[in-house]
Amino acid sequence: MALFKSGNPTLSQKIFERSFSDKADMQGTMSVRGTINKFGFLLLTVVGGAAYTWQLHVSGQDKLMFTLMIVGIIGGLIAALIISFKPKLAPYLAPAYGILEGLFIGAISVVINETFAKEEGGSNIVMQAVGLTFGVAIAMFLLYNFRIIKATEKFKSIIIGATVGILIFYGITLLLSFFGVQMDFMSITNGGWLGIGISLFVVAIAALNLILDFDMIEKGAEQGAPKFMEWYGAFGLLVTIVWLYIEILKLLSRFASRD
Repeated sequence: MALFKSGNPTLSQKIFERSFSDKADMQGTMSVRGTINKFGFLLLTVVGGAAYTWQLHVSGQDKLMFTLMIVGIIGGLIAALIISFKPKLAPYLAPAYGILEGLFIGAISVVINETFAKEEGGSNIVMQAVGLTFGVAIAMFLLYNFRIIKATEKFKSIIIGATVGILIFYGITLLLSFFGVQMDFMSITNGGWLGIGISLFVVAIAALNLILDFDMIEKGAEQGAPKFMEWYGAFGLLVTIVWLYIEILKLLSRFASRD
C-alpha cells in the first residue's frame, strides 16, 4: 500500500491502510464523487463560520470576534488531531472542524484586511486571496486530472520532504518567538524580498500538496476504502485548502507592504 502517500499529515498511508480493516463494518465504499460532495459541504461550513466572525466585526463586536478566533484555533486543532487518529469520527467532527476553521479564518481575514485597508492595492486583499486560492486549486485539479503533473513516487517524496521542512521551520520560528527572538522577515508587514520569496515557496508547496491529496483520494476510491473515508478525504483536502488560503493571504500582505 505504498501508493498512499501525501504531504498532508491528515492523509497518511497508515490511516488509509487501517481503514481497510473496517470493511466488515462499513456500508458502501469510498468514491471520488462522494468525497468531492462532502468537501463542498465542509467548504460551506468554513464560509459560514468566516461570515459570522466577519459580521461580528461589522457590528462592532470585535471582542467576541477575537474570542471566537481563539476558540477556532484551539478547537480546530483538537478536532483535527482527533480525526487524524480516529478517522471513523470524521463524519461527525469534520463539519465541526470546518466551522471552527471558519471562525479563525474570518477573524484573521478581518485583521489583515483592516491592517492594509488604507494601503494602495490592499483594500481588496481578502477577496484577492479567496479568488487566488480557488484559482490555484482548480488549476491543480486540472493539472492532475489531465496527468500534466503526475504523483510519482519521486514527486511525492520531494513534496513531503518540503512540507515537513516548512513545518519544522515554522515550529522553530514559533519557539524562538517565545524567547523574544523575532524574525522580521517573517512578519506579514515586512515587504522584503526574502519574506516574499519564502511565501512564494510555501504557496507553491501548499498548491502541490493538492496533487498528492487528489491522488490519495482517487487511489482510496480505487482500492475500495470504507465509506467514512469520504469524510476523511474531504477533511484532509480542506486542511490543505485552508493552509493555501492563509499562505496566499500572507503573500499578498507582503506585496501590499511594499506599496
